[in-house]
Amino acid sequence: GDEPLMPGSNNWAVGGALTEDGRAMVANDMHLGHSVPNIYYRARLVQTGAPVRDVTGVTLPGTPFVVAGSNGRVAWGYTNSNGDWSDAVVVVPGAEPGTYRTADGDRPFTEYRERIEVEGGEPVEFVVRETEWGPVDESAGYPDGEIAVSWIAHHARGVNLRILDLETVTTADEALDVANTLGMPPQNFVTGDDAGNIGWTIAGQIPVRGDYDATVPSDWSEGAGWSGWRRPDEVPRVYNPPHGRIWTANARVADGDALAVLGDGGYDLAARAKQIRDGLFALDRFTPGDMLALQNDDRALFLAPWRDLLLSVLDDDAVAGDALLAEYRQLVTDWTPRADRGSAGYRFVRGFRQEVRRRVFDGLMAPVHAAYETPVDLLVSNQFEGPLWQLVTTRPTHLLPAGADSWESLLVDAARTNANWFATNFDTPLADRTWGERNTASIRHPLSRAVPALSGLLDMPREPLAGDSHMPRAQGPDFGASERFSVSPGDEASALMQMPTGQSGHPLSRFYRAGHENWVHGRPQPFLPGTAAYTLKLAPSGGTLHGS
Repeated sequence: GDEPLMPGSNNWAVGGALTEDGRAMVANDMHLGHSVPNIYYRARLVQTGAPVRDVTGVTLPGTPFVVAGSNGRVAWGYTNSNGDWSDAVVVVPGAEPGTYRTADGDRPFTEYRERIEVEGGEPVEFVVRETEWGPVDESAGYPDGEIAVSWIAHHARGVNLRILDLETVTTADEALDVANTLGMPPQNFVTGDDAGNIGWTIAGQIPVRGDYDATVPSDWSEGAGWSGWRRPDEVPRVYNPPHGRIWTANARVADGDALAVLGDGGYDLAARAKQIRDGLFALDRFTPGDMLALQNDDRALFLAPWRDLLLSVLDDDAVAGDALLAEYRQLVTDWTPRADRGSAGYRFVRGFRQEVRRRVFDGLMAPVHAAYETPVDLLVSNQFEGPLWQLVTTRPTHLLPAGADSWESLLVDAARTNANWFATNFDTPLADRTWGERNTASIRHPLSRAVPALSGLLDMPREPLAGDSHMPRAQGPDFGASERFSVSPGDEASALMQMPTGQSGHPLSRFYRAGHENWVHGRPQPFLPGTAAYTLKLAPSGGTLHGS
């Protein structure tokens, strides 16, 4: 099995005391699934009439705003917050068929009928039933009844265009105030201004919950549930911390009362956040190049203890008479301590951890599986690494998974299983099983999936990529940084930005792949556009469209 990449992003900011010119500096790389064209489009929007605006960053085509970037006074960016922004509601049947109970009496379900056309077959009608709290999850299979999903995006309050106000804010404090009013999926919002101030808060709407346990399905028919929305002064905020650094990476950023407001929606393991934090505290002065280096940091700090563990159990006795395992051990010994394209040892250490993780989790969950007549799908918590590491290092006999003679034999057998898998599934030597072979770019255009013959024309090159989970350069074949930028507001001329794919959606354009190689290899690229080579002029309504 392969551990999935954690959807999310990195961002951080440093205050003016840590830069040469006293301006804050903001870095952001939002991790998303890759396709051609890229989800974002680079743009600089200049309005010369009152009010004067000059905003540079990334846009979502079809929307009228810059998602993340700088307006010359303030810069900002986002990461997925992983707070708890949805609840499962137990739908209690009403007295009459087709109704459900609410605090105001029984109500009928609202039904929408969707007709799905099927090529070569009869159309299928799909019925969507909705409650006052949200749609019914027809696949939930909850034993105590049906489940409705209450999610912020289902509410009118969850969507607005207040993000446009970020184009004209002049201070980080103003940006934080705007962020708390945005209608969007709640995100970690990090900002900095030209005076050197930095801040963090949650951008988006946060519900006020009643007295119920939000971690399990709850009955709202007696009036529990969401009673409103948090005011901006109730939303957690950090402003100008004494050390002058703010960072987020989808891990938990709050504690105590603030954590109670945000909830736990499945925070990422904090290895990536820790590597970013330590990188920020390793320097006393920052340039955009320093930020790019941290964004491209693919050091395998998280896996290094697993490599030491693997070598400790693969002693001479363990590999005696097993040439394959001996070769496997040598490649692990010679590993490159990064998620490097050419490292086989890195790939083996990664696979060893996954095999041990699977065995230990299955062993701990065996009583749960035995309690159900039908198979159950159990999800591994992102925080499972803590107890896993404690078990493989302290090795308590009473928690040894069934079928293993000892923890030592379990670990050696996991390594042997891993080595045998690579040996039996490939025809070339173990040394050829590099990380780049596994982590090869697959950034494709939707049409090439339907017509593979168009792949060479439409898709980005299939080349090995550096990076992996649990490090700042989070990167998979079709997942990773959808953009990278580092900018001090007011000094955009020195700022940097990279983006996968190119600016054009036309495969015959010379801009179709422009900049993609810089993104692959982590090379600096200017934040601002260069000298205009082409101009498209749009005339007022009734006029003529001129292009040059």
